[in-house]
Order: sequence, then C-alpha cells, then structure tokens
Amino acid sequence: MNSSAKMDQIEVLRIELAVLRQEHRDLDDAITALQDRQAADVLAIKRLKKQKLALKDKIVALEDKVTPDIIA
Repeated sequence: MNSSAKMDQIEVLRIELAVLRQEHRDLDDAITALQDRQAADVLAIKRLKKQKLALKDKIVALEDKVTPDIIA
C-alpha cells in the first residue's frame, strides 16, 4: 500500500471517528432530556445508555487505528 492510499484510509477513519463522536454526544443529549422529564422511561434510558457504551467502544477501537503506537 502506498503512502497516499494509507493517508486516504486514515482520513476516512478520522471522518468516521468524528461521526461516531457526534452520535455519542447526541445520545448523551437524548439521555439527559429523558432523565429531565417527570415520567422518565427507565427502559428507554437504559437502551440509550447501552447504545452509547457500544459507540464508545467503537470510538476507542477507531482511535487505536488512527493513533499509532509509540514505544518509548
């Protein structure tokens, strides 16, 4: 793989990472909005939190791909 293709692949990963981070923030806002309601749907909040955690795992995995390991 040439360096240009590798750079393109890293850029795609960075864009995907930005999208996942935005989705994570959106879920956080949705959870907060549901919790602020008087008749909060506990099951819906739990589902959203589970989705948020899964997104966080994907974000961490992508960050590991984008950021090279540096051995000191």
